[in-house]
Amino acid sequence: SSVQQQADEALVEQNAIVFGLLELCGIKVVGHPGYEAEDVIGTLAARAPGRVAIVSGDRDLFQLVRDPTVSVLYPRRGVSVVDTVDEAYIQERFDIPGRAYRDYAVLRGDSSDGLPGVRGIGEKMAASLVRRYGSLDAIVSAAGDGEGIALGRVRRDRDYIERAVKVVSIPTDLPLPEVDLTRPRALSKDSVRSVAQGYGLANAVTRLITALESGPRRA
Repeated sequence: SSVQQQADEALVEQNAIVFGLLELCGIKVVGHPGYEAEDVIGTLAARAPGRVAIVSGDRDLFQLVRDPTVSVLYPRRGVSVVDTVDEAYIQERFDIPGRAYRDYAVLRGDSSDGLPGVRGIGEKMAASLVRRYGSLDAIVSAAGDGEGIALGRVRRDRDYIERAVKVVSIPTDLPLPEVDLTRPRALSKDSVRSVAQGYGLANAVTRLITALESGPRRA
């Protein structure tokens, strides 16, 4: 088998171990065949009855931000420096409306996702288009017969935009089963630590248990 196949097989084995330890800690593991973690997160965030904080270094998830219910805790330096991403953060950081991140990302591109962006459109031009027209649909519509360099570039790369929207858009309606995501309070700590010790994960699991038992911090 290839190096990639060997890596994939090792990852599957490691995932099974990690998922098993999480289950022992009372933490539910949720997934859906054929979809990525961000798609599951999008669905759970939309379904949640109260406020949601998504912890992730994936900027794609900024498109889920909705004041005041959904924010993203975005690590900038390990877990010691974390930005709280709400609509005001998006407006200040990217100079676009707070709910327009997906459309902005499609135009600008994102190398971490393999999105090249519209050729010749960078951050400033992408932000300007989104501010002026309000949405990607409106931008593409205006590009149909609009004048100017930016709209001409959008018109030229319309096929890319259609493909990119499908790649970037996070679904919020996967048919996930109902699951109780309430954080566990009572843990069988000795049995969890015993299993973790066998995999050389005792320190990590001890930190997890400590975090679970510490309760929410109050401001």
